[in-house]
Parts: sequence; C-alpha cells; structure tokens
Amino acid sequence: MSDPARDIRIGDTERQQALQVLGEHMSAGRIDITEYGDRSAKITTAKTRGELMALFYDLPDPRPQFVTPVPMFNEPARPPARRWESAVVPVVGIATVILFFALVKNPLIFLLVPAVAILWGTWNGRRR
Repeated sequence: MSDPARDIRIGDTERQQALQVLGEHMSAGRIDITEYGDRSAKITTAKTRGELMALFYDLPDPRPQFVTPVPMFNEPARPPARRWESAVVPVVGIATVILFFALVKNPLIFLLVPAVAILWGTWNGRRR
C-alpha cells in the first residue's frame, strides 16, 4: 500500500533543507563532490516528498524533516456563532448613540461602550 505522505508536494523551503542535510553528509565524507552534485541537481527538481526522500535512502541520519500537514477534511468544525453574538455590534452602536445624547454633559463617556465591547469580543474570541 502506498504512503500518501510521499505524494505531498514540496516547496523551496523543503528543498533548501534537503540541500543543507546533503551538505552535512558530504562534509562527513559519506558522499563525494560528484555524488553531491548529482543528488543536489535532483533535489532542486524534486516535486514530492517521495522523490526527495529517495535521494537519502542509503544515507543515515540526518535526513530532511517534514511537518505533516493536517488534512482539511479532518479539521474540527467551528461552532456556529450564537445569534446573540451576531447582534452585539448593532446593539453596541445603538447603545453608544443613546448614551451620547443622554450624557451630553460628558460626551467622552460614550467612548467606554465600544471600548468595553472590543475588549469583551477579544476576550471571548480567545476563549474558544
């Protein structure tokens, strides 16, 4: 059975790391300069993890390391927003206007309402 992780495409970061690891093997004397040139040329044209790892089959550690991506279909579903959370922004806007006209003596106090709403929204967002 084929390993699906071998078919994952790689990018420049993975190729750069593989070249660095290959250089360590050359420095340790495991491969010579000609073999380094051949393998590094194949690294620069590799498109998948399998193609890249095939170049290290006969070499001991270190080997290129990959971060295994989480497949999109396994991501947990985000909880739907509750209705009252969707209504917070319009309610805060209306409350701000009402407080502004009700507290004309000190109009700067109305700035507390959106500040509290922003702080509450930030705290509530981090809690999830």
